[in-house]
Amino acid sequence: MIRPALEWSDVFSFQDYGALLQLVANSLVAGAVLGIVGGLIGIFIMQRDMAFAVHGVSELSFAGAAAALLFGGSVVAGSLLGAIAAALLIGLLGARARDRNSIVGVLMPFGLGLGILFLSLYEGRSANRFSLLTGQIISVTTPDLGWLIGISAAVLVVLVLVWNPLRFDSLDPDSAAARGVPTTAISMLFMLLMGLVVAVAVHIIGALLVMALLVTPAAAAMKVVHGPLSVPLLSALFGFVSAVGGILLAIAGTLPVSPYITTISFLIYAVCRLVAWRRDRAQRSRAQATPRTAA
Repeated sequence: MIRPALEWSDVFSFQDYGALLQLVANSLVAGAVLGIVGGLIGIFIMQRDMAFAVHGVSELSFAGAAAALLFGGSVVAGSLLGAIAAALLIGLLGARARDRNSIVGVLMPFGLGLGILFLSLYEGRSANRFSLLTGQIISVTTPDLGWLIGISAAVLVVLVLVWNPLRFDSLDPDSAAARGVPTTAISMLFMLLMGLVVAVAVHIIGALLVMALLVTPAAAAMKVVHGPLSVPLLSALFGFVSAVGGILLAIAGTLPVSPYITTISFLIYAVCRLVAWRRDRAQRSRAQATPRTAA
């Protein structure tokens, strides 16, 4: 009898699940906070058409974290420096969408190549190198958790304070500028906030797949709801479920955490897209039937 190359037990094993759960308590807290903050800021990323920019910032964040790993510094600090530098560069040089996409296209391969160079020179554990790209559920130490929660809380507070002008500038920048909204300052502030969240996300899901928590939840929420309150609430919920659910599944598995988080996030988006499609089709059917009924 031919044994299959991959069995269910190779993917999931719930033995000693309770003990493993205690080991990743820090990551669960960090994932929950990141899912909520990422879901909220993702709304503006979608409205400002900056999904591509998220990936560019994540590559520079990865390069900064890899440099810190090589030179023995703080990976959190290196990731933050790389992400903030990328966010400010994109914000300063990419005022228009066309310029922004060009700059991101230049920064992405540069950041990825620089990060790979630093990792190739690093002689430590290979798991540390791999986790920067794909995430690692046990990499969040207690000091790191304090930084991650502090950064996320600061981003959330600032985001709430500038919510209305940021929303106005994201939906109609010309009208916002005409009404006296400081659009340049708002744009730079948003890029800084996005850079901070990306740097935090790199530690949970990795640099390559960070959009699963900063773009997909908001894109899914905007498919099924449209209210100014319902969209952020649903997006934050989707981000929370994706991050925490992915970590809970990864505890019982042998795979990195990122495939679980990205799969849950994608499934949520697929369901929301299906719901939106069925709703739109039903509305079209009713609209087509209305003239015949009136006749």
